[in-house]
Amino acid sequence: MGEGGEQLGPYIEFKEVSKSFGSKRILDKVSFSVMPGETVCILGRSGVGKSVSLHNIMGFLKPDSGRLIVAYQDVTDYTDEQMDEIRKKVTMVFQNGALFDSLTVGENVAFPLREHRELSEQQIFQVVDGLLDMVGVKEMRDLLPSDLSTGMKRSVAIARALAARPDCVLFDEPTTMVDPLMAQLLGDLIKKLKAQLHLTSVVVTHDMRLAKKLADRIVFLHEAKALFFGTYPEMEKCEEPIVQEFLALDELTLEPA
Repeated sequence: MGEGGEQLGPYIEFKEVSKSFGSKRILDKVSFSVMPGETVCILGRSGVGKSVSLHNIMGFLKPDSGRLIVAYQDVTDYTDEQMDEIRKKVTMVFQNGALFDSLTVGENVAFPLREHRELSEQQIFQVVDGLLDMVGVKEMRDLLPSDLSTGMKRSVAIARALAARPDCVLFDEPTTMVDPLMAQLLGDLIKKLKAQLHLTSVVVTHDMRLAKKLADRIVFLHEAKALFFGTYPEMEKCEEPIVQEFLALDELTLEPA
């Protein structure tokens, strides 16, 4: 994080961002901000623009209108080359992990370190071991991604993201398609990383329990609009019927079978 980051305002900010694919409006004048060191969760049902928001932050997609601030810079009109500089500070953990199938777990995590070419092999070895230990998969260093469960792949993907020493990590549905215990472990891991590394994070999820555990503030997307932006206690008091419905449905899923 840059010196005096607190004085620079939001690390990420959507200013009335709109995005359509053909005639389908995915984001409609969406506004929210992420302060340095803050975790913001983007909630909502499938297809409401949660992942599209992350792809805009990374520069994989461009807004049709509105302005987008990332790493304190207005990146709305940045070229892909300019976004490469931003991607050194902001990294993304994809749903599928996006690991290299032919590389071992250790080699996957070492990949960003070797790209930077600042460390000796011995130093890389030590950093990789430390990161794998931090995410709880140190004993899997020599396995291939195909040997791992979905949840373990996500843990390795988080370690690889951290190897790039980012200021900010974006998580796309980190607990989807994993068992409840693994979901809890991944949630605990993301929370631990925030406390230890003071990372700025954006977490896309439909998992209310995860949002409750992690979020300093929550964005609730519905039909392309940001219906709510605030803390979890504020969300509980939100009078939007669809927000209350979402909270009520989640309460049902929390009931024991």
